[in-house]
Amino acid sequence: MALKRVRFTFPEEMIKEPVIYRMGHEFQVVTNVRMADVDEHTGWVVLEIDGDPEEIERSLVWAQSRGVRVDPVVGDIVEG
Repeated sequence: MALKRVRFTFPEEMIKEPVIYRMGHEFQVVTNVRMADVDEHTGWVVLEIDGDPEEIERSLVWAQSRGVRVDPVVGDIVEG
């Protein structure tokens, strides 16, 4: 098992899509939102993802394919 922290930045058309929920169900990872700022036009979340390392990476590739920007978080610092 592994734990990875990332920041998701959502394009406006994805704000209301259940991306994080679907990640948990489709890739058998546990998602935990640590910080967020979302309104009807913009949104970002700092997300902890826990699970099999390969499933975590597959879920991140999937999120990016949906249009979500994914930046790594190291400690309390967002890179990217």
